[in-house]
Amino acid sequence: MADLIRVILSILLPPLGVFFRVGIGLHFWLNILLTLCGYVPGLVHAIWIIAKKSK
Repeated sequence: MADLIRVILSILLPPLGVFFRVGIGLHFWLNILLTLCGYVPGLVHAIWIIAKKSK
């Protein structure tokens, strides 16, 4: 259930979903950079981080 909430937050604002998954770290800052380059790269990265950390 928590991952579903993170995915919804990532759709609204990709760095927010990454922040709630891994905190402030390399992936968070990378996601901010990707989101600034374009919404879709940031979204893909956020979903990937959430799915990868779920296992």
